[in-house]
Amino acid sequence: MNKAELVNRMAEIADLPKVTAEKALNAFMEAVTEALKNGDKVTLVGFGTFTVVKRAERMGRNPRTGEQIKIPARKVVKFKPGSKLEEAVG
Repeated sequence: MNKAELVNRMAEIADLPKVTAEKALNAFMEAVTEALKNGDKVTLVGFGTFTVVKRAERMGRNPRTGEQIKIPARKVVKFKPGSKLEEAVG
């Protein structure tokens, strides 16, 4: 499902105009991004939790040449699904 399909489905479920559903989705994405940038975690009870974790520097291999390369440390976003989401999918 892409963003347009998600907006359409949200509009359908909430009985909203597509424009309003898109604004709501954009606001949600902006709020989550802002919180994660500030080092906060975002928890949606039953759905899941978004967090930022630090990955340490590590060694890897260039798949083309096989030569060893250093992969720099960085922050990545993790999502841990909530119990209701896991039950619905599983």
